[in-house]
Amino acid sequence: MSLFRSWMFVPGNSERRLAKVDDLTADVIIFDLEDAVPLSEKQNARQLVCQTIRNSRAACSFVRVNDLASGFFADDIADLAGVLLAGIVLPKANSRQDILTADQALAEAESKSGRQLGDIEIVPLIESALGLYQAFEIAASSPRVKRLAFGSVDFTLDIQAQLTHEGTEILYARSHLVVVSRAAGIEPPIDAVFVQMKDREGLLRDTKLAKQLGFQGKMVIHPDQIGIVNDVFTPTQEEIEEAKRIVSAFDEALLEGSAAIQLDGKMIDYPVAERAKRIVRQAEFLQRNN
Repeated sequence: MSLFRSWMFVPGNSERRLAKVDDLTADVIIFDLEDAVPLSEKQNARQLVCQTIRNSRAACSFVRVNDLASGFFADDIADLAGVLLAGIVLPKANSRQDILTADQALAEAESKSGRQLGDIEIVPLIESALGLYQAFEIAASSPRVKRLAFGSVDFTLDIQAQLTHEGTEILYARSHLVVVSRAAGIEPPIDAVFVQMKDREGLLRDTKLAKQLGFQGKMVIHPDQIGIVNDVFTPTQEEIEEAKRIVSAFDEALLEGSAAIQLDGKMIDYPVAERAKRIVRQAEFLQRNN
């Protein structure tokens, strides 16, 4: 398993922002070649991003490429395959065929650049009614797809809803992506950005809701948002210690022929024990990677 809590967008055409990526504490850097970059700067942004990835110490680099219909996608993939990126974020992912097309383009680029086949991950960005409707097929379309991501701004625009602080209008979409991800056997999804950059309380509330719904991380657009997101998605020391005690007690009970016990006044059975094991695995992953 993996636990990438914060996914920080960095505009691909901003030399000032690109120069500071090694100072960011986000688990993942998403170099953005799509929405943040004007059409006239696409080629220059691609070159800047490739150069930055080559020189960066960032542990995990993804690139949001331009969408398949943009006319820029093929050049994005051809250039990016030669640098050490972990994956691409594919915007406007609407169908299984979109993923297969991206998969084939990546396979050809990997072959030409000498990279291992299947090395580059695809994170489909679900940001339309059609994408949400086809989400299971998208999630199950390729081994490259290890997780989905949600784009709430474009999604609410597509369904003609109003994006609010409360997020009632995207509750169904969020929950659907969590269920679809589980059904497809991939990692839990990554939540959408919280667009009010100065509203720390709103970000905290929104991130806690995402975690409660079953998301495993959140995209961010400002360095000040990283700490809050990381904190919410990091198991506390108390949670880790409790989880270890549950795992230990339950394993001991199984050896004695019991699959339901009480610990600190709480019933412990297989689902509770599995959740505890997940917390322990998350803590171990963070310890290894931090």
